[in-house]
Amino acid sequence: MDTALIVGYLASICSVTSFIPQVWKIFKTGDTAAISAKMYALTVAGFALWTAFGVMRVEWPIILTNAICFCLSTLILIKKITRRAR
Repeated sequence: MDTALIVGYLASICSVTSFIPQVWKIFKTGDTAAISAKMYALTVAGFALWTAFGVMRVEWPIILTNAICFCLSTLILIKKITRRAR
């Protein structure tokens, strides 16, 4: 495995790990008041585009990181939208 790929996977671990506490807190407390729905919609779109880019380039660190972050940020956005609708 080359150095660039190792760096990519380490970056993936950092990126995904940074989202987990936020998702955990939101699902534990249900509190989404401090979260901007527009910002998370943009974040979800960005992760979707990065995932597509990774697929087109067949770059697994990019695909894995952004697909997982896409799912996590989508969960946050859904929680935010459903919380606001009540």
